Amino acid sequence: MSKKIKIIIAVGGTGGHVFPGLNLAKHLLESGFSVKLVTDKRGYKFLEDYKNINISILPSSPLIKKNLLTLLISSIKIIFGFFKSFIFLIKHRPIIIFGMGGYASFPLCIAASVLKLKFIIYENNLIIGKANKYLLPFSKKILTSFKEIEGVPKKYHQKIELIGNIIKKEIFDYSKKNLDEIRTQKLKILILGGSQAAKVFAETLPDIFKKCKDKGVPLKIYQHCLPNQNEKLKVFYEKTGIDYEIFNFSKNLIEYFSKINLAITRSGSSMLAELTNANIPFISVPLPSSADNHQLKNAIYFERKNLAFVIEEQNLNDKLMHLIEKIHKDSSILNKIKLNQRQFSDKNVYKNINRVLKEILNEKN
Repeated sequence: MSKKIKIIIAVGGTGGHVFPGLNLAKHLLESGFSVKLVTDKRGYKFLEDYKNINISILPSSPLIKKNLLTLLISSIKIIFGFFKSFIFLIKHRPIIIFGMGGYASFPLCIAASVLKLKFIIYENNLIIGKANKYLLPFSKKILTSFKEIEGVPKKYHQKIELIGNIIKKEIFDYSKKNLDEIRTQKLKILILGGSQAAKVFAETLPDIFKKCKDKGVPLKIYQHCLPNQNEKLKVFYEKTGIDYEIFNFSKNLIEYFSKINLAITRSGSSMLAELTNANIPFISVPLPSSADNHQLKNAIYFERKNLAFVIEEQNLNDKLMHLIEKIHKDSSILNKIKLNQRQFSDKNVYKNINRVLKEILNEKN
């Protein structure tokens, strides 16, 4: 396809919005498009190392209703972001825009609507986010990861295009290799706290792992944490004699996938999809404060399909040790999960994106 076809991808906020946008950008670049990623300052911290991708920063803000002052300030930031987006789009004139959800995509997509530029929104959770819901009337399509998506008004159902989860292409290659049954009794556990590294995982899980070790469960822990948690975790694991490796932010989690047989993770849709596609059994711990409790909905979806386990945060101390003990005594539990995961695949997601993009580009208006 011609490199003259300009596409802008609006991402920002948390990694749950940024990384699908990054994966999409890589795919579109490989397909011959001219691609620009537009993000906010918060989202840029995930992208600053990707020098081969054209990235621009535009101001944005969530609408903060804590009090009148925060409402006023955040409203001004959103309006300012809209005008900056308006000027930006006049300058660059893309053929199409992808909004990847979250507040950071909102000003750019609204500006696109005013300028009568085509845009598509992407929703990777099981309940539509607020920004996407507001943008729905003006978008050409809403691309979804799951057919069971909630919150889309019936009059917009014709805009829904089920494409799957926009995850790293490398995951599909890895899944072909990760077919062996789990036979070892040693549980090698990867702890993933999401792009913001869950504080509770660093504070609660080590004590639970100590209790497991005291009960005779052999463990190797690979724990994602924040830099300011490093020393405390090191001291704890060395004192208790638990085999461990800690890391902060990793752009390539696949390097850890080959070392583990279980993961404990937050419940952002992209991470759950990556683990499932990679045939990694996992325990999902939803973030209680997630918007509209969407992480709990994501987690329950995977549990009901027997692709994972779910433990809510308030139940970690009561339930996690018992589940780990149960898995230690019976490795068939994880193998059944792996077998079910092989039936779940997002391998056609990029073909689906190409199809939708081709349809929209071929439209006369």
